[in-house]
Amino acid sequence: QIQLVESGGGVVQSGGSLRLSCAASGFILADYAVGWFRQDPGKEREAVSCITSSGGRTNYLDSVKGRFTASRDNAKNTVYLQLSSLKPEDTAVYYCAADRDPILRVGPYSDMDYWGKGTLVTVSS
Repeated sequence: QIQLVESGGGVVQSGGSLRLSCAASGFILADYAVGWFRQDPGKEREAVSCITSSGGRTNYLDSVKGRFTASRDNAKNTVYLQLSSLKPEDTAVYYCAADRDPILRVGPYSDMDYWGKGTLVTVSS
C-alpha cells in the first residue's frame, strides 16, 4: 500500500523547534521530489518547501527561509523538515507530498502524485 505518513507535530512555544518526518511506504521515495505544504483553517494553503529527489537542492517559502530546513534520508525512505525559531503564524497542519517529476519548487496547488494526511503544529505565544 502506497502511503506517506507525517509525524513530529505538536505544541511548542514561540521560538521553539520541531522536526517533522515524512515516511514513505509502498514506493521508493528516492525517486521523488518532496514538497512540504501547510494550511491553517480559514487560510489558503502555502507551499513551504521543496527538496529534490537527491536532496541536492531545496527551496523555501520566503517567510520560513533561514528557519526551516528540508533534508532527506533516502536509505530510510524518509524526508524531514526541521522547524526552528517557530512563530505563532507557523501554526498549521503540515503535509508532505511526493512527485515523480524532477520539480525544483512547488506551489500551493501543485499536482503531486502522493499526499500524506498531515501533522498539526501549534505554536503558542
